Amino acid sequence: MHRIPLLTAALAAIALVVPSQAGASAYVPGEVLVKYKDGTTGTVKQKVEAGAGTDVEARIPGGSEQLDIEDGGSVKDTVAELRKDPNVDYAVPNYVARASGFVPNDSGFYLQWNLSGPFGINMPEAWNLARARGAPGGRGAVVAVLDTGAAYERYRRFRRVPDLNRFARGYDFVERDRHPNDENGHGTHVAGTIAQSTDNSIGTAGIAYRAKIMPVRVLDEDGAGDTAAISRGIRFAARRRVSVINMSLEFDPSVRAAQIPDIRSAVRYARSKGVLVVAAAGNGASSVTAYPARARSVMAVAATTIRGCQGNYSNSGFDLDITAPGGGNDAANVDTAYDQQVCRPKEPGAYIYQQTFTRGVRTFGLPGGYEGTSMAAPHVSGVAALVIASGRLGTRPPPRAVEEHLERTARDIGAPGFDPRYGHGLLDAAAALRYPAGPAS
Repeated sequence: MHRIPLLTAALAAIALVVPSQAGASAYVPGEVLVKYKDGTTGTVKQKVEAGAGTDVEARIPGGSEQLDIEDGGSVKDTVAELRKDPNVDYAVPNYVARASGFVPNDSGFYLQWNLSGPFGINMPEAWNLARARGAPGGRGAVVAVLDTGAAYERYRRFRRVPDLNRFARGYDFVERDRHPNDENGHGTHVAGTIAQSTDNSIGTAGIAYRAKIMPVRVLDEDGAGDTAAISRGIRFAARRRVSVINMSLEFDPSVRAAQIPDIRSAVRYARSKGVLVVAAAGNGASSVTAYPARARSVMAVAATTIRGCQGNYSNSGFDLDITAPGGGNDAANVDTAYDQQVCRPKEPGAYIYQQTFTRGVRTFGLPGGYEGTSMAAPHVSGVAALVIASGRLGTRPPPRAVEEHLERTARDIGAPGFDPRYGHGLLDAAAALRYPAGPAS
């Protein structure tokens, strides 16, 4: 759920990696690489380098040298000068390679450490892989978002969020009508992580940016919803054979399976209809996963931070399946070598950013304050939509196959193998699209 911490961490304190812009230099300025012909003495090399206004920075295995240009000359002119010397075998710029991935131009993408940072889910490569498989942005998939609704239409006092464009008809089980408009902002934020428009120069990027969102309102303006509304919403989406149902919601940890039979029945029904159900593990920092994520027919998602540590709010437990970025501050974990290395509970964390309300239901922006397993779950739903649309697991793969594939291709963090803090590991979108399905279990 949307959690506002008591103290808002300053974004200036967080080092975020800004993607390289188009038109950046193709080689390192002020450097060249040179190799001399066999038999050239050190004295001759020094004379050549001095004449070209360069000095050795480092030697490269294979016999070449990395030179700094110290006389202010350009790379082009220095290379030309070195090539004229009969002792030089070759002289070339120190060319720069780029990550093989699609880097969108959305104005807020630099904030999305969760998609492309060191502990993000490797979306730039995943977008390329989805495109190569004929399903750019998860085209053809439909994800039902059971939440506070979504800002999907211009209707009465409501407006559509500018950076979400593809919707399937949903329903409002709170007001009992056909207009599941968001009055909170949470559902719009969640929908944005899954499918916000991408590479359109505005807002932020979405994981499955060509998938359709089916808004199903089961939570009111305060973010609260009852068993009856949620179970009806699950069945509504399942009957329409959506690809994935996302539930960024949780019951109180004291609620047991026997107390929510309608929810349990509904998620089993969705599973029988071939729909993957994904839910937030809960934000009580509990060692027990909350329902509905705890149900056997649901993929339970815990949350990590910008440093790859468990979020200090995130539930855990042996019913956990996988972990994804949820933002916020690190948990004070010191019981594993991994956590000792990455967790910094006294340092500020970072939020998850998507376009949603700023002041009321008619004003949109990229507000801070969004962190939690509610933010982690839609990462899994979005990647599942990409995998399903790409045909990586065949046509209309069963939910179990998708779930196991995402777990199998996750990045192992925490204690080696499955552990109750990080599940099967950190979601990796690129690996999920790169590797074929594993053996059936």
